Amino acid sequence: MDALVNKRIKQVLKGDQNAFADIVSLYQHKLYQVCYRMLGNKQESEDITQEAFVRAYMNLHTFDQKRKFSTWLYRIATNLCIDRIRKKKPDYYLDAEVAGTEGLDMYSQIAADDQLPEEQIEQMELQDRIQYEIGRLPDKYRSVIVLKYIEELSLQEISEILDMPLGTVKTRIHRGREALRKQLNNL
Repeated sequence: MDALVNKRIKQVLKGDQNAFADIVSLYQHKLYQVCYRMLGNKQESEDITQEAFVRAYMNLHTFDQKRKFSTWLYRIATNLCIDRIRKKKPDYYLDAEVAGTEGLDMYSQIAADDQLPEEQIEQMELQDRIQYEIGRLPDKYRSVIVLKYIEELSLQEISEILDMPLGTVKTRIHRGREALRKQLNNL
């Protein structure tokens, strides 16, 4: 996939704007998921996803093609999410969306594995609670926890996305897990 992306990037740099549409279609869903898990709000996540693609397009000439494009793109989106969280922190809560309304959350998209309806509801409530508790983590822990455990990125990729040393990433993951464990202790 990296070869395809690099080919499309070269086409964009030569003036083919339509080639960027292929890049967007490859990454839009995954990038939206990262934003949604960090922000917990559908509209804000869509806005940040779009803004990340716009910034990537505008700054494509600065991208080093020896590196992974996805890492660079995730870094842009993660930084935008962190900025949005910091600006809206006092009046923003991740549990704003009510389950059972027309705006279903991402957990409702999980395929059924022959669980009983009661078990599905319990599972959804647990996932909502975990997402809520992740949202209560300090920004520096929330971003590494989302990238590591929800997006399943490697420590090296997280280090590159957040532009911090590998040791700092490991420390923040450990401290974030401990903080999350304390918050979830009463489950």
